[in-house]
Order: sequence, then C-alpha cells, then structure tokens
Amino acid sequence: MAQVPQTFFDALAVRTWCGLALTALGRAREEIDAINVFPVADGDTGTNLYLTMESAVTAVEAVFAAHEMGPGTPEKPTLADATHAMAHGALIGARGNSGTILAQLLRGMAQVLAVDGETPHTDGSGLRLALRRAADSARQAVAHPVEGTVLSVASAAADAAEEAEGDCGTVARAAYEGARTALAETPGQLAVLDRAGVVDAGGRGLVAVLAALVETFTGETPGAVVVVGGHARVEADTAAAADPVAIEECAPSSPDSSEEGGPAYEVIYLLEAEDAAVTRLRARLDALGDSLVVVGGDGLWNVHVHVDDAGAAVEAGVEAGRPYRIRITHFGLDDVHTTGAERPPREPAQRAVVAVVPGEGLAGLYTEAGATIVLARPGEPPASGELVEAVRRAHAREVVLLPNDADLRHTAAAAAEQARAEGIRVALIPTRSAVQGIAALAVHEPERRFDEDVVSMTSAAGATRYAEVAVAERQSWTMAGICQAGDVLGLIDGDVAVIGSDVTSTAEAVLDRMLSAGGELVTLVLGDDAPDSVTARLEARVREGYLAVDTVVYRGGRQGALLLIGVE
Repeated sequence: MAQVPQTFFDALAVRTWCGLALTALGRAREEIDAINVFPVADGDTGTNLYLTMESAVTAVEAVFAAHEMGPGTPEKPTLADATHAMAHGALIGARGNSGTILAQLLRGMAQVLAVDGETPHTDGSGLRLALRRAADSARQAVAHPVEGTVLSVASAAADAAEEAEGDCGTVARAAYEGARTALAETPGQLAVLDRAGVVDAGGRGLVAVLAALVETFTGETPGAVVVVGGHARVEADTAAAADPVAIEECAPSSPDSSEEGGPAYEVIYLLEAEDAAVTRLRARLDALGDSLVVVGGDGLWNVHVHVDDAGAAVEAGVEAGRPYRIRITHFGLDDVHTTGAERPPREPAQRAVVAVVPGEGLAGLYTEAGATIVLARPGEPPASGELVEAVRRAHAREVVLLPNDADLRHTAAAAAEQARAEGIRVALIPTRSAVQGIAALAVHEPERRFDEDVVSMTSAAGATRYAEVAVAERQSWTMAGICQAGDVLGLIDGDVAVIGSDVTSTAEAVLDRMLSAGGELVTLVLGDDAPDSVTARLEARVREGYLAVDTVVYRGGRQGALLLIGVE
C-alpha cells in the first residue's frame, strides 16, 4: 500500500519519516553489513545504523504517546518537540562510527526544523536548509573527514537539494538523486572500496534514509540504483520497488594486507560535559587513535574513537565530564586492521545468558556470572534491536533472555522472536526485577539440558519476591494512598505498598512486609543516591528479627531506584 504523502514538515512528517527509515534500514541491514569495509571491516554498519534509528523512533513515539495522555494536551506534538526527540534519541542510541554520524545528521536537521519564529522551516526551502546544516555539522564532527564515505554522500545530497525549487517532495527527491549518484562514485574516491568492489556502507544507509524521506512527502518509493563493480545504472521509479539501492556482484573481498596496524579497541560513551572541555577532549583523543567522531551539544555528547589504550580514552572522558553507557569492543581475532588473511570462524558456545541490568554495579556482577549484559540507564530502556544485538554478541546456539523489568516484556518478546528467526534457540524468562535475575543466574547450569535449565531458572526467579524504594516524581494515586512529589515509595512486586518520608524507615517497613511471608535470603542492591546507612540498618534488622535468614549486599551504581530488595 502506497504511503499517504505529507505536504509539509510537521511532527507527523517526522514520525512518518523515522518509521519508514527504520523499515528501510531493517530491510537493508544485512546487505549493508556485508559491504562494510571502511573504516573497519567489522561487518556491523547496517546493524549500527538500524539501532541508532530505532532509538530515534522510540523517542519520537514517546513524545506522541505523552501528548495522547489525559485532557488538556494538544492533539499532537509540535515540530520542535518531534525533531528534538528524534535528535536526542539518535544521540543517546548512536552505535559505531556510522550511527554516530547519522545521529549528527539528524541533529543538524533538527537545529533548522525546530527553530521557532514567524517563518518556521516547514516547506521546501526549510528542508534545503536542514539538509545543508546536516551535511556540514556531520563533517565538522569527524576529526579527519575522508571523501568517498557517508560524508561525501550527505554533502552531495545537500548540494542537489540546494538546486531544487519546489515543495518538500521535490527537494527530498533531488537530495535522494544526488545521494545515490554520489554513492555510486564512492569506489573511485576511496581505494579500499575500489579494491573490495563495493560502495560505502554508511553512504548506502544514508541513501535508504533519504529514500524514506522521499516516500514521506510523495507517497512513492524511489527507483532503485543497481551498483555493479562500482558502476551505477538507474532503474525506473516504481512504488513497488522493494529496496532503493541494490548491490550486485560486489561481495567484499578481504582488505588488502597493506591496511595493517590500526587500533585494537573501539570505545563509545555518552558524555555530560561543557563545550570547552569537549574541545580539549577532541584533541586528546585525536592523539590517542583514529576514527574519532564527537557529536552532540547542549551538555550531552556521544564520543566514538578507535584506540589501542581503551583505558586512556575513558580517562580522557572522565577528565572532560561524566562519561556513561561506556562500550569497549576489542576487535580481537576479528581485527580487520591487522591482516587480510582468512580467519577461522569462532565456534558458537552451546548456551549463554543475556540480561538487561539497571546499573554499572550489577553489570559487573552479571558479567562475572558469565552473562552478556545490556545496560539500561534510568529513563533509557533498551530497544528490541539492542537486545537482538546482545543475543548475537553472545554467540551461542541457545540463549536464556532475562529482561529484568516488567515494562520490557513486549520488547524482549520481539527480540526473542527475531533471534529465533535467525536460528538461535531462545527462552525468555519473564524476570521483572534484577534481583529475580540474580536468583535465576544462581541456579544456571550450562551443562544441563536446555529445557531443564530454563525450568530451574524460571522457578528460582518466580520464588523471589522483589521490591524497590524510590522517590515519587509527582503527585499520584497509589494502592497505598495519595503520594506527593518527593515522597519515598516502597513498591512490592510492582505495586506501591508504603509511602514514607525517610528512605531507611520506608525500606524497613517494606522488608518487614516481605519477610512476614517467610524467606531464607535477602538481597539488597544499593543505588548511588541511597544513604550508606540504610544497608547497615536493614542487615541489623534481619539479624535481630529473623533467625536463619541471610543477607547479601551489592552496589548497583546509577540504577534509578534508591534500593532494590529481593527475598527468596
């Protein structure tokens, strides 16, 4: 069914475009991964672009959902609301070199489209300005821009758009035409692409995103470009075209052995820092490694770099501000910087556990227990694509998935279904708290039959009651009465059971209620914002009032809740 076209850029157009772009990147993901040879032939450009756009879509949908709640809210968010959400979602979810650049492209567009004033940029001329700002800001974010990459494709799209006169559909189509022409020229600009017989993977992804922009404003899917051996031919436009660009007869060859000697680690993190500190950080990271991309602004940045000393890259972030959501990937046996020789494929493990955890402290605990973890920051739940990526990263034939959050059940189910479609046997255990996940991990035995292991882990999780102590953000009705902003809430099995004014006394009341039904082990997970004295008080209460009940305490880090409690 053809897409109903938008006539100008408003919040609904942003929502439509992001959704269509995500679909296009999902369809092209494996193909883009397969042609990924620059800057590192690690085969994940398509996946990183998809995950970045998925984060943008999630943020935009959240804005629309917020405007649909309750009386007195507008029917839909403003263009500024939607574009800010798109840019912020892409920034916090950006993955890899390509995803980071895509995030800056979207941020550049948002800076133009979100401007308030007498002449909002909602028509064709506004789109031309947005595409130019996007291309220029992305180029500025890269420490050493290279032609023949997504930067060249973005610049060509902006150049073509500036020559177009007309509405958003006309400008979007011109940008798309300019981008696909530039994409076909990338092998002639970058030797590594020419040797491998492919176009640039990041540029290929941008063409898919621009094709979605054309469909948003015209209702038509643009014609396909078929690239064969670095030369392009253009097929006729058709609304039934399944894919805007098809790559034929150009499976990437091994990188030439002259491409030796690159850094061993990819380091990515979000950073809260001032502009001046980021300027110094750029200089320091540029001296440490390559493929440096720093995007963002207004105090929040996404940092991507390839280095040999991952610790030094993180320390540089600590000196600049507060880094978090830190991801360090060792290229290892798959280090395509170092050799073009054939590498033996890594044999899949028989079984693995993938778990979502709410803080750095628990991430360490779960990792020590052998789990592959997905870190969920407060207010930033992982998307299904991120869970699928973690399942792939676990590299096992059988995977036990622990979402550790009742709100993630649908996301985890979608991820499990996708992984099963890829031939991985996945069992989803519906853990609703990280303490239930700890209980499940404690009885995990990889040597058992898969079904037996899953049953044992499910039973252990189900036998663990869970609670959390948190601070109310606003006035609301609860099962324990009306709470005010700033009240301390004690939630047992997801429902508010205690409303108090003091963290320690509220936690004691929650623990007493939980232990009134019996128990043998109490697990306490202390968040960064909880008073240090609370665990000592709770341990003493268990020791004095509940014989034969043991207590174990963990540091959870920045986990949202002040305290997590498990009783089993």
